Amino acid sequence: MSRRRGRRPGPRLSWLLWCGALLSPAAGYVIVSSVSWAVTNEVDEELDGASTEEALPALLGDSGSLWQRSFPASAHKEDAHLPPPEGAARARPPPAQPGMFSYPREGGARLRPGIARFLAHASAWGCLATVSAHEKIPGLPFGTCLPISDGPFDNSTGIPFFYVTPKDLLVADLMKNPMASLLLPESEGEFCRKNIVDPEDPRCARLTLTGRMVAVSPEEVEFAKQAMFSRHPVMRKWPRPYEWFFMKMKIEHIWLQKWYGGVADISREEYFRAVPRKA
Repeated sequence: MSRRRGRRPGPRLSWLLWCGALLSPAAGYVIVSSVSWAVTNEVDEELDGASTEEALPALLGDSGSLWQRSFPASAHKEDAHLPPPEGAARARPPPAQPGMFSYPREGGARLRPGIARFLAHASAWGCLATVSAHEKIPGLPFGTCLPISDGPFDNSTGIPFFYVTPKDLLVADLMKNPMASLLLPESEGEFCRKNIVDPEDPRCARLTLTGRMVAVSPEEVEFAKQAMFSRHPVMRKWPRPYEWFFMKMKIEHIWLQKWYGGVADISREEYFRAVPRKA
């Protein structure tokens, strides 16, 4: 009597059964990626409309709420009954450094003149743009970086003073057209570097003063000396043959870039009435 032998499963079927046995315990688990997360239409609309000064601090100030609203609830619903792994609790992000959001969302316009005055007083140098009188570039903008001071450390006037020489092309430009623009960037200070804020970031303030450049009158020369030499003592030893003399800017317009949303136009009255306020 012949015995019928059963056919052994082929190698392909054995491999599939083996893989199925390994994967069967993971059937009740959901793999959640903490990096690849979906952004809902609601968040897209929120980010698109967040370019104004009023909205951005709310988004940037609390990234946790943005995460919670954006991460799909279905991704973690099945694991809600499981206790969080030890040490996996997410710490609340630390508060922003002082000055990161340089003025409160409410009353920002009220504080801008003080910030402008602070930049004018704290800046030791600036970039002055004139209309070139040089024969090769007549009428084109010409920029020069040079030391400035709006007064001694304990006496801010808001008016920038300069110590210049007739040998400088800058002075030749001003003799023909005295109108100029002075840029004072906050990047000169420590705030932007300490908070890793790029100088082009709107949070890194930039003050632009435009007006007429004039020679300092004899009555003001003594104050101009105190203003410039107290901030730049080395100027006392600059070579006399260069015929150095003092100039100042009669400010006509004040422009401050301190936040998202464009440049603020500050009136002369507000500017000169304000007390310097650290940005």
